[in-house]
Amino acid sequence: MSFELIDSEEVAREWIGSTFTPTIDQWASLERFVELLIAENGQQNLIAASTIPTMWVRHIADSAQLLSFDTREGDGLWIDLGSGAGLPGMVVAILSARPMLLVESRKRRCDFLRTVVAELGLAHIEVAEAPLERIDTRPAASISARAFAPLDKLLDLSARFSTESTRWLLPKGRNAVKELALLPQPWQRMFHVEQSRTDTESQILIGSGKITAKQRGKR
Repeated sequence: MSFELIDSEEVAREWIGSTFTPTIDQWASLERFVELLIAENGQQNLIAASTIPTMWVRHIADSAQLLSFDTREGDGLWIDLGSGAGLPGMVVAILSARPMLLVESRKRRCDFLRTVVAELGLAHIEVAEAPLERIDTRPAASISARAFAPLDKLLDLSARFSTESTRWLLPKGRNAVKELALLPQPWQRMFHVEQSRTDTESQILIGSGKITAKQRGKR
């Protein structure tokens, strides 16, 4: 492994600080987001309770690492599919000025996301309370998804948002290589596998480009 594993809360904070150099306001927003997430987790199951003691490793740094794989300048739209607790989308939005669309179909989770957006004053975040199939098509510079759907279904549902320059950032845990191998060849060639910085057994699929209707179903 060519980098230091983020394996403690202290290391997670240090890595975020050195990688993104957050402002005082950004640090405050991350801290407050963590507080709101833990509080809300007592009302609805947003994250596993067992992960709360390692929140900065398991959720904050784990989400932020996706931004480290997409450091392009500009204001292109970032779409986070099945955003749930706001992971990774809320973390990425706090650490960058990228316009963010959080897609989530469950009302209570959307209510939580809107509460966070309002309290932290994150005007560049839009919360879309609907299944992805009902979201109007718009070009995405980046698309992320954490535990949204199996890879083939995820790509099929989100293909219409992609452009020739879209960056795909898809944490896939232990199954990244297996899921990638099951894709049609045109899709396989768009992606490569990166090691997660927060878990030696987890991997991230990183891709670039547009998925077209012509590619679907071909192997």
